[in-house]
Amino acid sequence: MIGARKMLLLGVLLVSLALAPQPPAAQATHISGRFQTADFFQLLAKFGFNKAEPQGRNPFGYIYGNISSRDGFPVPLTLAVLDRSTFGAFYGNRSRRSREAACAGMFARLQHVAYDARCNPRGKRDFLRHVPCPEGQLCSDEDAPGNVIVGSQFTYVINLEAEPSLTLILANPPLICRFWYLSLVACYQNQSTCQWHAHESLPRWSNLSSRLLNSLTYDIHLVNIHPNNSAAHPLTYQFPYDQQNLLEMYLVFLLVYVVLLPMQIYAVRRQKHPVTRLFTLSLLSEFVSLALITGHLIRFAANGVGEPRLQAAGDVLDILSRTSFMLILLLLAKGWAVTRQQISRTGWIILMSIWVPYCAFHVFLYIWDRTEVDVVSDIDEYQTWPGWIVLVLRTSFMMWFLYELRNTMKYEHSTKKLDFLLHLGASSLVWFIYLPIVAIVALQVSPMWRYKLLQGITNSADCMAYCVMTGLLWPHRAGQYLLLAGTKYAGMDELDEFNEAPHIVRERERRRNSPPDDISIGTSTSTGRGMVLSTSIPHSLNGDACNDLLEAEDLDAELLTDLNKNSHIVA
Repeated sequence: MIGARKMLLLGVLLVSLALAPQPPAAQATHISGRFQTADFFQLLAKFGFNKAEPQGRNPFGYIYGNISSRDGFPVPLTLAVLDRSTFGAFYGNRSRRSREAACAGMFARLQHVAYDARCNPRGKRDFLRHVPCPEGQLCSDEDAPGNVIVGSQFTYVINLEAEPSLTLILANPPLICRFWYLSLVACYQNQSTCQWHAHESLPRWSNLSSRLLNSLTYDIHLVNIHPNNSAAHPLTYQFPYDQQNLLEMYLVFLLVYVVLLPMQIYAVRRQKHPVTRLFTLSLLSEFVSLALITGHLIRFAANGVGEPRLQAAGDVLDILSRTSFMLILLLLAKGWAVTRQQISRTGWIILMSIWVPYCAFHVFLYIWDRTEVDVVSDIDEYQTWPGWIVLVLRTSFMMWFLYELRNTMKYEHSTKKLDFLLHLGASSLVWFIYLPIVAIVALQVSPMWRYKLLQGITNSADCMAYCVMTGLLWPHRAGQYLLLAGTKYAGMDELDEFNEAPHIVRERERRRNSPPDDISIGTSTSTGRGMVLSTSIPHSLNGDACNDLLEAEDLDAELLTDLNKNSHIVA
């Protein structure tokens, strides 16, 4: 069964890694690619900017890069950088059936607030750029060449006053942070009428000839700090605010597992039992997961892209590690390696028929979150219907765990094993219930903090659970209450269980509470015989003494019978 289970875990892992999608470019901070006018709209990035001193001279962040094309564009396309307050209506109108109507709706509000040298010279917000830019030159909208980063054709300096609803009063002075959205759209503004039109409708509005399948290439950076100061902040320079300090957090957890994993490998070599091997496999999966995600974050800090496939593999391994740990808890609750060495075939079938679909559904949730959830939305994986189903299933597993644990403890008499099961139940209950509670609390947390909160609490709870389980399964302790083969304690737990049987405990208590006999010791000098031992038993206790002797003989016979029945265990 163990070999089949390992093959099953390996198969699920390989399928998950094959199906795991590469994260979209909107999650990177150094983006490059090609945009075609036939696509009409493309969201390039979502980035969280922040600044601790709103009145300071330094801006919130920078968006800079190059956009060029070898195709001839009679009219330019539009690059838009919008904050949350203006992006909602812009993004919502993109899906209109008529692209001409979509362009008019998308820029209906922006044309009154965005600066344009000809159509809106009084506009105060620098939201738009006409692209592509001339080869080897700055974009036509760059009226302040001194602000352009060296080697770039355009630069957005994010330095606007924050909306009151997006100001977090968490520090003094207040911390201002918000998401900004970078997108390309195949719309242009008629410089004569100042009206917005779709690029595909150009032949109907102009005598100029134009190919409708023009394309352009872009190479853009989004950073929180001026590029000249990047060396002073290597761990936060490339990261959006909602992901800052993740690298430091993963490095700390990886260091803990670097110490914990060799300890468990040493322990499993001392204990030749499937439960310790399965736990070691779960711990190893968590360690490899952390290593892969940490490697991705290190690369991300260096180039703003990272290794998306490493991150996807690490996330899937993390899912398998948690689900396998849940399987270990259920097996221990059913008494595996505690009160019995094996679980019936029916029990395995029932357990696997529930656990395997749960693993598959958890992986499905991950794929759903990476492909189907709109990156514009501020929801996390546990605010979708697959996420709620996973939380309900996790709670159901917790109830099943408590039911099995109660049945196991009902028929257990060894105080050491009962103590172990109580500790296992208390710690496992905390591990089961923390995620639903944190997911509900996260609904009230700002999106700028939510992802870091979920990752921090989840990794901390998992790390604590692995540390506790490593201590419970340590060889010098586990041999006292687990049926682990290959240890010097093998066979002793059956004898301890026999000594804790109900009739043995009752007899021990009866003897402890029985009144002592009166014994007197005298010395006789007249007969010359020395000391004389005389026992004085009250007459009223003679009948009770006889009954005790008879019960003692019956007890001896019963003990011999029980020892004969359990002789195979000792052997």
